[in-house]
Amino acid sequence: MRNDATSWYRWEQRDLLLYLRVQPRASQDEFVAPQGDYFKVRITAPPLEGKGNAHLLRFLAKSFGVSRSKVILESGANSRTKGVRIQDPKKIPVPVVDT
Repeated sequence: MRNDATSWYRWEQRDLLLYLRVQPRASQDEFVAPQGDYFKVRITAPPLEGKGNAHLLRFLAKSFGVSRSKVILESGANSRTKGVRIQDPKKIPVPVVDT
């Protein structure tokens, strides 16, 4: 349950949990803005046969400065709303920090 003032993320020790609303087939990969309980993210990949999820996790790994193995899809494998764990992020992307 998310009951923080900012409900689209939370910290668990050194892990960052993000709650995302993903828009596939976008013109570019980007962080958009918080939308209620989720942070909207656009990715270029289509939502077919796991390609969208794989692309999202690679995008998040690069954005947060970690290896792909440190980004775990915890929920939403077949949904546009996703829960993702980033283990010990090395950086926080500017669009996420500015919100």
